[in-house]
Amino acid sequence: MAALGMQHTLATPVTCQGIGLHLGQTTQVTIKPAAVNSDRTFVRTDLGSTAIPAAVAAVNQTQLSTQLGGSDGAQVRTVEHILAALWAAGVDNACIEIDGPEVPLMDGSAADWSTQIQAVGTVEQTAPKTLPELSEPIVVREGDAYVLAVPASQLRFSYGIDFPVAAIGNQWHSWSPNDGDFFELVAPARTFAMAHQIEGLRSQGLIKGGSLENALVCDQQGWLNPPLRFPNEPARHKLLDLVGDLSLLGVLPTMHVTAYRASHNLHVQLARQLATACVADVLASKTHSRLSL
Repeated sequence: MAALGMQHTLATPVTCQGIGLHLGQTTQVTIKPAAVNSDRTFVRTDLGSTAIPAAVAAVNQTQLSTQLGGSDGAQVRTVEHILAALWAAGVDNACIEIDGPEVPLMDGSAADWSTQIQAVGTVEQTAPKTLPELSEPIVVREGDAYVLAVPASQLRFSYGIDFPVAAIGNQWHSWSPNDGDFFELVAPARTFAMAHQIEGLRSQGLIKGGSLENALVCDQQGWLNPPLRFPNEPARHKLLDLVGDLSLLGVLPTMHVTAYRASHNLHVQLARQLATACVADVLASKTHSRLSL
């Protein structure tokens, strides 16, 4: 592992309130500064301050969103947008207090979270953070859907989608922190759905809080609630989800991650394999160093 500057946390707390996408419940979230090496942790204040780590090992469900679970059975759902905003802002340590089971969807993007975080800023802490290393490519596949991570000279994410409706069709988007501001180019991209799937999803107890105010919806004729914020807004939103899911690793290795027709499940599978691979690389490096003495 290599040094990657110092850890950071929020300068002051931020608070947002809204309706959760799947459960349809109104919750309030307050993101507070946290001590060095504490990482990002959700705290269910409605359950007596029950803590749930924002870590790959805590993922226990990935159906249309990412859900985390604590050791005592407490859960928090749809964490990907808020985690992507924190990661992009360089926040390593944060206490995310929430008074219910699902993070608010807000406008369907990470824009509100990003705006609030940018408004208060971050502060440097006294402990360094280290950059994990990836030495070999890793791929996770399911049919023609896949997520691939390869070692690279800079961190980059590329995402492709393909839907059988003209409004979406085949789209790609690629973004690197070196390309421009995440808060301008990725965070505003909203979640999306196809109209003919909505009734079926709601019959499964999903998207109870979804509406035309917090999600893009299209049918075979086009978008029901234009305009789009970007011509390829759906692809950018999937990239946003990917960033949020992979941020469960903490600090990401320098790699190029390419996803095609993937899902939260494939994102998390890749994150788990990356966690294992990076630990193996560290152990191999330490062994090599000892043998060289």
